[in-house]
Amino acid sequence: MNKILVLGAGKSSSVLIDYLAGQAILQKFALIIADASEVNLKERVSKHSHVIQKCGDLNNKEFLSLLIADSSVVISLLPPVMHILIARICIDYSKHLLTASYVSPEMKSLDSLVKSKGLTFINECGLDPGLDHMSAMKLFDDLKTKGAEIKSFRSFCGGLVTPESNDNPWGYKITWNPRNVVLAGQGTAQFIENKKLKIVPYHQLFKRIYPIHFDTYGDYEAYPNRDSISYIERYQLTGIENFIRGTIRTKGFCSAWDKIVQLGLADDTVVLQNANKITVSQFFQLFKNEEVSLSDYLKISTTSEDWKKLKWLGCESEDLIFSKKEGTAAEYIQSLLEQKWKLQDADKDLVLMQHHIEYELDKKRFEIVSSLIVEGENSIETAMAKTVGLPLAMAAIMVLNSKFEQKGLLIPTVKEIYNPILKELQNHKIIFRENA
Repeated sequence: MNKILVLGAGKSSSVLIDYLAGQAILQKFALIIADASEVNLKERVSKHSHVIQKCGDLNNKEFLSLLIADSSVVISLLPPVMHILIARICIDYSKHLLTASYVSPEMKSLDSLVKSKGLTFINECGLDPGLDHMSAMKLFDDLKTKGAEIKSFRSFCGGLVTPESNDNPWGYKITWNPRNVVLAGQGTAQFIENKKLKIVPYHQLFKRIYPIHFDTYGDYEAYPNRDSISYIERYQLTGIENFIRGTIRTKGFCSAWDKIVQLGLADDTVVLQNANKITVSQFFQLFKNEEVSLSDYLKISTTSEDWKKLKWLGCESEDLIFSKKEGTAAEYIQSLLEQKWKLQDADKDLVLMQHHIEYELDKKRFEIVSSLIVEGENSIETAMAKTVGLPLAMAAIMVLNSKFEQKGLLIPTVKEIYNPILKELQNHKIIFRENA
């Protein structure tokens, strides 16, 4: 019997597991979910009596190897740092692999080996990256079929909360990996603007803001995301005038987060000693000149929106919130944000994505704005879990059933992958709508 193995049963796995559990009955394949936490397995899997649970240390190569050897297709929901080990084991045992993570240089180096084994590895098959690739490529391919030339592409995506769940000054709550939330934007953003290469370092990133508007939801903002340049060739858009991918946040978020960055509070290299004895206010004071107040150091008024956000986080609080004796600044603020930005049981999250495409056809210039809006059901069946989990699950079933022949290391930019997934997603109310 064919078997799909899912590694990881964390918070964002719920919708993927539910979908695969239903399909396992219909299509008669076995589904195995493995996690290090019995609590996670109980919460996500126990309602599906036919699904096999495996609890164990997923950092243990021997345990991983036993699981992978007994499967047909592997889905990894584990941290990206683990994917190379998993990929090598999948190659050793000739198993297909899917993840929602970016293709790392190490993963890319395995392409020829994956092809030689006749395997399919699909990465970047979640929300962003994932649905952004699929929806954009469908638009590009449809336009090119009509004879259009793509001139400009701007794409933005974000995981937020619905207006009724927006009850803090930041307009934000954690709906995905909290470590990634803290470290988002670190590194250098690269993109094309007005036919010129633009490079924005981390300390300037949250000052480079683009306005975004969604009907019925209003105005948002976005900052550049990672390396957009590498996708120009993958999207077959060489010579394009503008090409940028970015992350959506509520208006005012980026300015306040920039203050966190300028203070060094998201630094993951400096280790704080006796961190469990550092109050939140002391943490905010760590990297500044002691002779001036925090607001003066940041050059903001205590009546400003930025200050209101920092104060709400606790920049004047004497609370002790960190449990470990030592940790980095990034780990400390992650602990703080997990408390302050926690998604409550009654909250609903919100996924927003928007593409702006300019093209030429018959010597005339046109623009398409394609938008995706997905609301979560609750704190378990979140919009994030839907939009990350469903594309990954659908692609895994396609691989299991040999629905496309391409082998090697792929991302979902080919019709054989994106067309059936986008069509099936419409049945789950994940629909892109275009305004020309």
